[in-house]
Amino acid sequence: DQRDFFALVFCLVVGTAALPHILVRYYTTPTVHQARLSVVWTVFFVLLLYLTAPALAVLVKHEVFFSLVGSPIDALPSWVSAWQTVAPDLLRVEDVNADGLLQLNELSLGGDIIALAAAEIAGLPFVVSVLVAAGGMAAALSTADGLLLTVANALSHDVYYKMIDREASTARRVTLSKVLLLVVALAAAYVAAQRPADIVFMVSAAFSLAAAAFFPALVLGIFWMRTTGWGAVAGMVSGLGVTLYYVLSNASWPRQMLGLDGPGPLWWGIEPIAAGVFGVPVGLGVTVVVSWLTPRPAPHVMAMVRQLRHPSSDAL
Repeated sequence: DQRDFFALVFCLVVGTAALPHILVRYYTTPTVHQARLSVVWTVFFVLLLYLTAPALAVLVKHEVFFSLVGSPIDALPSWVSAWQTVAPDLLRVEDVNADGLLQLNELSLGGDIIALAAAEIAGLPFVVSVLVAAGGMAAALSTADGLLLTVANALSHDVYYKMIDREASTARRVTLSKVLLLVVALAAAYVAAQRPADIVFMVSAAFSLAAAAFFPALVLGIFWMRTTGWGAVAGMVSGLGVTLYYVLSNASWPRQMLGLDGPGPLWWGIEPIAAGVFGVPVGLGVTVVVSWLTPRPAPHVMAMVRQLRHPSSDAL
């Protein structure tokens, strides 16, 4: 419904702004000005994607309802027979009642076919569909690469070096990062092979978790000088905890794993895919309260934040 829609949009937008593997890509820009310009272009293309994807789905649905359903099966467009051969698990036509006409329940259409066959549905050559598939694969590999590098570097540098062994050499940290990269990749491959939930739910839940865990600390840490380290940590933990609790207590697959029957109690009718809509305000509130209850940041920390907000030089 409408509340679910806007809650999901909120989680996708805020989650995109807080995903670590996206933020680290801005480190490749040589100057502050170019980093900010890169953010502007990123937001523009993300906005373009979020606006065009629903429109594409609506147009394909219109084509199916008004051009395919009710048509003679032997006179269906060429892209239907072509994609039945290429991907029979995504597109299948079966004349159940043998009347020679395609009924809606005689058409099996997978979700991925909407993006893959959209070019041919619009009358473009098959090579465009191949380019779309290649672009999707490249985007998936690029995203996986960024995630793996971010997780491995965070574990080796922020956890091992900063919290366990401050005397560790650079060579040792690099070696540990490579080992952790392999471990994280194998663990991710194992979880993906189990298919605990639909891929759309898992990706959207990741946006909700990122929004609740990182967005409050990221925004307040830069734009509110009173934010303290303890406040940021408390906000991250509380926001992530609320979001994770809502997902695990309401999503179907964790309830099945825990032996619970039926759907969970929804808050204001919001589905667990948009659980970040509850975690973000909790994280913001806890960060503000804990920051007021703890000592102000040290002068050198506040100077670093001022330099981050208004760099005196154009070099990063």
